[in-house]
Amino acid sequence: MSKFLEEKQQEQGFQMNRRKFLKAGAASALAVGVVGAIGVLPSEAMASQTGSQNGAKSKLHPNADYGGATVRFVENNDQWLGTSKIVGSIKKTHAADAGFNYAIRGKLTPEAQKESFHYHFVGKHPLNAALMGFVGVIGPDALCGGKPAPEKLPIPDPAQMSQHIKDCAYFLRADEVGIGKMPAYAYYSYRSPSQDNLFKNGDDLSKSIPVTERMPYVITFMVDQHLETMLGSTGYDGISAGQSFRSYHASGVIAVILASYIRNLGYNARANHISNYEAVMGPCLIASGLGELSRTGDCVAHPRLGFRHKCAAVTTDLPLVPDNPIDFGLQDFCRVCKKCADNCPGGAITFDDDPVEHNGYLRWNSDAQKCTIFRSTNKEGSSCGRCMKVCPWDSKEQSWFHEAGTWIGSKGENSSRLLKTIDDMFGYGTEQIEKYKWWLEWPERY
Repeated sequence: MSKFLEEKQQEQGFQMNRRKFLKAGAASALAVGVVGAIGVLPSEAMASQTGSQNGAKSKLHPNADYGGATVRFVENNDQWLGTSKIVGSIKKTHAADAGFNYAIRGKLTPEAQKESFHYHFVGKHPLNAALMGFVGVIGPDALCGGKPAPEKLPIPDPAQMSQHIKDCAYFLRADEVGIGKMPAYAYYSYRSPSQDNLFKNGDDLSKSIPVTERMPYVITFMVDQHLETMLGSTGYDGISAGQSFRSYHASGVIAVILASYIRNLGYNARANHISNYEAVMGPCLIASGLGELSRTGDCVAHPRLGFRHKCAAVTTDLPLVPDNPIDFGLQDFCRVCKKCADNCPGGAITFDDDPVEHNGYLRWNSDAQKCTIFRSTNKEGSSCGRCMKVCPWDSKEQSWFHEAGTWIGSKGENSSRLLKTIDDMFGYGTEQIEKYKWWLEWPERY
C-alpha cells in the first residue's frame, strides 16, 4: 500500500460500516436527524425527476435521472454559462496547450513528456493498452466529419427531432444526453499537430489545423466510468486509465455513429471525442444541461454521476431544441467540501474558498499542470482518478440514504457541510471493496 493511502487511512479512525447502516435503515440516531431534516424528500426528489423536463423528452428515458438532487434550470446570457460567471472575453485556446499535449511539447518535465508520448502511461497496463488502441481506430477525420448527403430531409418539428436524437444516443448506450446551444468560445482555435511532430519539435506548431467550423447546436453525452470498479479501486491504481478509456471509447463510438447518421439526413455534423477534438467538452456539457464546473478546475459534475464519466459531442446544424443549463447547488457544495483537494496525491487541487478569474470566466484555481505530471508519471498505477473516487457526488450506490444525501447536498452551504460530515463518517472514498476488484494489477510494469 502506498504511503499516501496509509496516511489517509490513519486519519480516518473509526468509521461506521455503511452497509450495516443501510440494512438497519432509519434505526439510527443520525438517521433520525437526517430524516427529520428531509421530511419532504420523497415528493421533492420525485418532482425533480418527473416534473418539468429539460428540453424534449426521450422515449427511452422519459424521466430525468438526477438522483435525489434538486435541480433548477437557468438561462444562458452574456454574463453566465450555466452557473459559471463570465467576467471578460473568453479566448479560444490551442489544443496543443491542453493537458498531455502540453506535456508532449516538453513544457512540463522530461519524464512527463516521455510518458505522455503515445500515452505510454496508459499502455503500461495491458488491458488499458487494448482499450487505448481502439480509441485510436475511431480518430480519423473521415470518420468524425465529412460532407452531408446532398438531399436535406425536411425536419418539420425540431422538438420531435431532439427527442429522436436523444433516443438514438441512449440506444447507442449513452448514460446521459443533452442538447445545447453551441457557445462560440467552446471551439479550439487550432487542432494539434501529430504527437510525433509535437514530441520532436516542441514549440513548432506550424502544422496546426485551424478550427473554422461554427455550428448552432451541440449534442453531448456521458458514459459512466463504472461505479463498482471505482469502489474497488484506490483511485490511482492500474485500472484508473482503463476506466477512462472504456468510457472514452464508448462515448467516441456514439459520437461517430450519431454524426454519420445526421450527415445521412443531409445536415452538417462532426464528432468530437478523445482522439479528435475540435471543441472543448466542458462548456459543451454545461450548455447541454449536463452539469456544473467543480472544484477540480474544468471538470463538469453531473447531479447523479458526479464526474464519474467521460464524454463526447456532436456539433451540428440539424434543427433542434436546446436544453437549458442546470444548477444543482454544486458551487455551494464545492466551496465547503474540499475532499478532492484533501485527497489529491499530486497536490493539484486548490483549497481556495472561492473561484477566481481564468480566461474570462470564474473557476477554482486548480493546477492542470500538476495533475498532468502526476497522472503521466504515477508509479503505483496507470493515470489517476483519486478525486473522482472521493467526491461525494461520484461514489454513491443506489439507496434511500444516498438519495437523501444528494438532496441535502443540493440545498446550500450549510446542508453541504452536513453531507460532507456524513460522507466522512461513513468513509466514502476510502473504501476498497474487495468483491468489486475484478481486474489484475501489473506492478512490475509501473
